[in-house]
Amino acid sequence: MKILNLRALFAGLCLLLMALPLMAAQPDQNPEQMIRASIDKLMTRIEGQEEYFADNLDELEAIVDDSLEEVADFRYIGASVMGRYFSNATPQQRSRFVETFRKTLIDTYARGLVTFDYREIRVLDNQQASRYEDQASVAMEVVANDGTVYPVSYSLRLSDGQWKVVNVIVNGINLGLTFRNQFDQAMRDHNRDYDAVIDGWAPELAVEELEEGGDA
Repeated sequence: MKILNLRALFAGLCLLLMALPLMAAQPDQNPEQMIRASIDKLMTRIEGQEEYFADNLDELEAIVDDSLEEVADFRYIGASVMGRYFSNATPQQRSRFVETFRKTLIDTYARGLVTFDYREIRVLDNQQASRYEDQASVAMEVVANDGTVYPVSYSLRLSDGQWKVVNVIVNGINLGLTFRNQFDQAMRDHNRDYDAVIDGWAPELAVEELEEGGDA
């Protein structure tokens, strides 16, 4: 099976997470305003610099890592990905998985940003209202150079007065759910050996799955 390695799989999420560290969210910004402003800032920062960053990935990764904790709730995401196994994990295993998960995404997003050929990134004008005050979703589209449109929907939650990303759906594929299923399968394959699963964690998604979309 062909694996979407460092390209369109994480295009939407990497663009957001690359943008947000460059401009911290303002207290009076709603999620849509935060993402719009951040995407604009990102485009200014990397425009024409793709080749440079491709040869200097450490600089790109540093940009992502610098303020990532301020924009993505990785402890919440890590617990969600571990799913039913979270409660039986030790505090050390929980923390180690969160850090491992974070590092794999930083590496993937940085490479994906300089390898994915996109033509346009647009936040949609008509956003769906949230049912809950502490939850929100923001819809946008990433248009590839070949004209393919990848719909992207970000899920955010209000934590300590600040909006943070907790999940993303790309072309109908719920990445949080996909990672949870992969963690579950890895635990089955390794007889519930938490340390073995964490040491070998390498999230993947088949390119055919992303291109075809999903119902998750």
